[in-house]
Amino acid sequence: MTYALLCAAFLAAALVIAVLLRLTAPASARPSRPFAPQALAAGALIVLTAVFDNAMIAAGLFAYDDARISGLRVGAAPIEDFAYPLAAAVLLPELWRRIRPGGRERPRDAGRSAHPAPSVGEQPVGRRAEGER
Repeated sequence: MTYALLCAAFLAAALVIAVLLRLTAPASARPSRPFAPQALAAGALIVLTAVFDNAMIAAGLFAYDDARISGLRVGAAPIEDFAYPLAAAVLLPELWRRIRPGGRERPRDAGRSAHPAPSVGEQPVGRRAEGER
């Protein structure tokens, strides 16, 4: 079996599962901009894969059997290495949307507290200063 065939099967499975998850998700769980974040993530992962795969291959950490790769390379990294980060960028966001509690898009201000912490010198409500009754 060649690496290209293995990668094609892995990428096809990721695409099929991602499409099924997207199609079976409720409308409220679907993102407003469906592919922009995934395309940005895929681009970043491909760049990082190119940089670090080339560094690891140059350091001699691993090598590929030339008889099992297509021969297309980005630097020293075979093109087949880029299927895995691409599959991750396609599949993982869909899985995250499905398993996340609530299954909906998170509001932009969800991380902000409705009640800011008291400033120095302020007494929290319900606490009395020492000596008060």
